[in-house]
Amino acid sequence: MVKLYEKGVYYVDGKISEMPLNNETVEEAKKKTIAYSILKNHNVSNDMENLRLKFDAMASHDITYVGIIQTAKASGMKKFPLPYVMTTCHNTLCAVGGTINEDDHIFGLSAAKKYGGIYVPPHMAVIHQYMREMFAGCGKMILGSDSHTRYGALGTMAIGEGGGELVKQLLCDTYDVKYPGVIAVYLEGAPKPYVGPQDIALAIIGAVFKNGYVKNKVMEFVGPGIKSMTTDFRNGIDVMTTETTCLSSVWVTDDETKNFLDAHKRVNDYKKLEPENGAYYDGCVYVDLSTVKPMIALPFHPSNVYEIDYLNEHLEEVLAKVEEEAKKVSNGRAPFTLLDKVKDGKLHVQQGVIAGCAGGNYSNVVEAANLLKGKNVGNGEFSLSVYPSSQPVFINLTKQGYIADLMESGAIIRSAFCGPCFGAGDTPANNALSIRHTTRNFPNREGSKPGNGQMSAVALMDARSIAATAMNGGVLTSAEHVDFDWGHIPAYTFSSTSYDKRVYNGYGKATGEDLVYGPNIKDWPEMSALTDNILLKVCSKIMDPVTTTDELIPSGETSSYRSNPLGLAEFTLSRRDPEYVGKSKAVDVMEKARIQGKELCKEFPELHEVFTTIHTIDGYKDIKCKDTEIGSMIYAVKPGDGSAREQAASCQRVIGGLANITKEYATKRYRSNVMNWGMIPFQMADEPNFEVGDYIFVPNIKNQLDGDLKDIKAYVIKNNKATEINLYIADMTQDERKIVKAGCLINFNKNRQK
Repeated sequence: MVKLYEKGVYYVDGKISEMPLNNETVEEAKKKTIAYSILKNHNVSNDMENLRLKFDAMASHDITYVGIIQTAKASGMKKFPLPYVMTTCHNTLCAVGGTINEDDHIFGLSAAKKYGGIYVPPHMAVIHQYMREMFAGCGKMILGSDSHTRYGALGTMAIGEGGGELVKQLLCDTYDVKYPGVIAVYLEGAPKPYVGPQDIALAIIGAVFKNGYVKNKVMEFVGPGIKSMTTDFRNGIDVMTTETTCLSSVWVTDDETKNFLDAHKRVNDYKKLEPENGAYYDGCVYVDLSTVKPMIALPFHPSNVYEIDYLNEHLEEVLAKVEEEAKKVSNGRAPFTLLDKVKDGKLHVQQGVIAGCAGGNYSNVVEAANLLKGKNVGNGEFSLSVYPSSQPVFINLTKQGYIADLMESGAIIRSAFCGPCFGAGDTPANNALSIRHTTRNFPNREGSKPGNGQMSAVALMDARSIAATAMNGGVLTSAEHVDFDWGHIPAYTFSSTSYDKRVYNGYGKATGEDLVYGPNIKDWPEMSALTDNILLKVCSKIMDPVTTTDELIPSGETSSYRSNPLGLAEFTLSRRDPEYVGKSKAVDVMEKARIQGKELCKEFPELHEVFTTIHTIDGYKDIKCKDTEIGSMIYAVKPGDGSAREQAASCQRVIGGLANITKEYATKRYRSNVMNWGMIPFQMADEPNFEVGDYIFVPNIKNQLDGDLKDIKAYVIKNNKATEINLYIADMTQDERKIVKAGCLINFNKNRQK
């Protein structure tokens, strides 16, 4: 059972209470959480309401670190001022685009040497497992350019953000954020032996995602149930908190945490973390672990959660709903069916994958191997792939015989790789259903391309139920219904030998030698500073309830172009609105002509009509085309759910994007990316009364950015008429306002050096 409290609660004598301790005020009791103490220790200002944070370490992977380093270099960075880990776990295969991916890896190694960083070569570890093993510790804060940057089970508050926020840390600036709400996740009881971390994570996600209960808040795990789980198990739950849209997470630490750190030869990174008696929380997610059953998150979101038993009892009803959703995802370009996979009343799946920072953990793989020992996954269409999360995990599993057991069952063993999580590994066949213990099952995250008539889908499950399904040749099976003695997991022995021999650790030893550029690695194009008045052309209008970052810029094979800003931008919205790129680039042609001093109203007749209409608005008859920045604009109801990748915003910007208008932003990180790339994060309470092709004139925008941002007048220019609309912008820090005015973070930093 998962229960959400409607009001704030107190943590008194280890239990949840609605009454404070000793009549303390809420403000006093708020300071007693673990989150407060960690944030206070990392806040370099005296204002705990407006935090300015500096982190203990940072991490990026090979989809993001090239752009981050290029941005920091253009901004004047000379060396890495804190430990910065660069892993090559996303574009690992080097299978697409010729030498492109390996060129990025060589660039990363050269950057580690030049600036004093830590470089983890391909196949050694997925980013988050490496950080768990080598960096996370009690009371620390880590910033990563990946949305699943979560190390809360080790007492570390970790945050996944876009590259611009990492650049700020590299330039010795701060991560600025309002003090977040803190939600208690109170765990009671113990999981059943056949229930794994993914089951518990999905149960929580299903309860909190759609209502935004923990959005942009910190999830603080407390309660007696924590002691029933190993650290490895806790890590598997913790990494999935990203899918709740929370800002960060942190857990009570105990002897189990200490043992984990000791096993990784970092016992000095342990300290006891627990809330003080009487701590106040802004809400509470109560979880009775003993009631959680094996779960499944059906396409196309981790919150589309059902108990596996319920699904198997209501296959026709539930699967029909998913098929309807699939029609919306594909927009009629590719059929996807599930009901035809039901045979003799049972759902047959075509693929299983256990991988990454969520599924590839030691205990998950051991449980799967134990069940499959001596079994046969079959020689039909079903296949099973297992990816241990790091080379040390792989070595330990090999020494104990688990890898051999899995291979003898017919499973395929692969090295550490994040590909199955974002569409670059184990792409299923067309119209196939894959069950995965990975992090995400958004549309096309498995690599399908509806625009090309190819579509498959992913359901999320725990490794235990995936193994049970594999044992039955692909018939969907809950681990609860397998006659098996679960829970025999030998102690894990960590060895850093593979890291000692292959990882380049140059922190504090910057050599200053040259960066190595492959032919696909390009600098960021120049971007203009904001003008007093702006003109936006609506180039896409997305009325879906949520728009993911994967829809804004697809994952998968496009990752090979992540070091080429203009090359990657060609894929912007390609799986959602294929006409967007052409429309935005046409607007960019106008803006470039304006910068060159050309007479726009003569070269572009539509602009002559637009400015003629603008001149009819009281007070704006003297507005000149040559002084008005022109950019493209996307309207989306709620964009930015999912990945931290900054390219979701930068790709809009480099082909002419100047603003978004939304009802709300799905995540803080996407909104931060928008601002760091010089776009204005407008919001609008009313329904949009404009369509693709219309223009929106926003006067006095630079002055508005100096104000309270609550009421920004703008005008829809349509059919030779100007209709007033009201926009607003949620709180922006002073630096964020300056960044948008400068045109992007790079420009802002260059201006500071003058």
